[in-house]
Amino acid sequence: MPRPDGAAPPAPADALASSVLAALASVIDPEIRRPITELDMVESVRADDDGRVHVVIRLTIVGCPAADRIERDVLQAAETVVGAGRAEVTLSVMTPEQRAALTERLRGGRAARTNPFGPGSLTRVIAITSGKGGVGKSTITANLAVALAARGLSVGLVDADVHGFSIPGLLGLVDDHGNAARPTRVDEMILPPVAHGVKVISIGMFVEPTEPGGRASSVAVAWRGPMLHRTLNQFLTDVYFGDLDVLLVDLPPGTGDVAISLGQLLPNAEVVVVTTPQPAAADVAERSGVVARQTGQRIVGVVENMAGFAGPDGVVELFGSGGGALVADRLSEGQDAPVPLLASVPLSIALRQGGDAGTPVVVSAPDDPAARAIEQVAAQLAALPRSLGGRRLDVSVR
Repeated sequence: MPRPDGAAPPAPADALASSVLAALASVIDPEIRRPITELDMVESVRADDDGRVHVVIRLTIVGCPAADRIERDVLQAAETVVGAGRAEVTLSVMTPEQRAALTERLRGGRAARTNPFGPGSLTRVIAITSGKGGVGKSTITANLAVALAARGLSVGLVDADVHGFSIPGLLGLVDDHGNAARPTRVDEMILPPVAHGVKVISIGMFVEPTEPGGRASSVAVAWRGPMLHRTLNQFLTDVYFGDLDVLLVDLPPGTGDVAISLGQLLPNAEVVVVTTPQPAAADVAERSGVVARQTGQRIVGVVENMAGFAGPDGVVELFGSGGGALVADRLSEGQDAPVPLLASVPLSIALRQGGDAGTPVVVSAPDDPAARAIEQVAAQLAALPRSLGGRRLDVSVR
């Protein structure tokens, strides 16, 4: 029988609760990147006879940084079924037993603290290296990660440049006080922050200011080899990245401890060498590729950064030319297949501005010549003949 106000009569309570529960499957946990219904985060959905609904959500931990977003998204999903103002959301917290069950489910049966990216993994691991610092290696890495994620790939990024960490700032994960976003810990599992669709972990997310009110981003990490190896290993074993298509690793410059550790922990990694155009840089850049090859890794390309840019009187080659091609030619001598020069990325104000602002140039100025060159690198890496995560990579250029 119609209601006096002309509205349709409410659906039976059980059917309404089932409809709301189905709608909650569209709510994605922003850290784990899976539906909350798959994560056992929906404690209960109860509907009243008057058509109102009450939802209780279990957060993973007390003080969950994603709590406000989850509550908002759950409320919106429920109101799509029952109407605005007719849903109520209450937040609770998982018990230790529920958290343990969640971490076990996320590991997919793997033992705790095992490396999911070793030989046999379907995830393509690409290490970005350089012979020396200051060539823009981290800027290239951050933009490349975002460009690959924009193609619909699941991308993770490990900032292994422990002494010179800069990835959080380049991806906008640092606040005005110089403090990076903190990962969430669920027991022994670390959930990495997400920026521009990329799951990111860096030592910069764990350092603390040396004095009250200080900037964490200015803290110096003075560690020797064993500690560096342990940190890289923990990033690979304790951080939950989920099923990735691509894992990028931003290596420190040179041929030191971390490069050797990467060869031990990820012997299946493929390597991209970043250099600058001047031929004098070729010798230094070549060494980083040689060390990668000595650890069993395969060099898949060279990126020349800070190349010539278009000036009013023609192309300005501020740092010379030919260095990238020279490095590629030299590294080709030790492999069956030639090492390609993937792209020459020109000097670009937009590229620098994007790094300072935490918005990569492939997002902030996609038509900039530097952005187009980095997209060219992403297209070539995506086209490498390998099936990842059960599907081939999308090689179309967007």
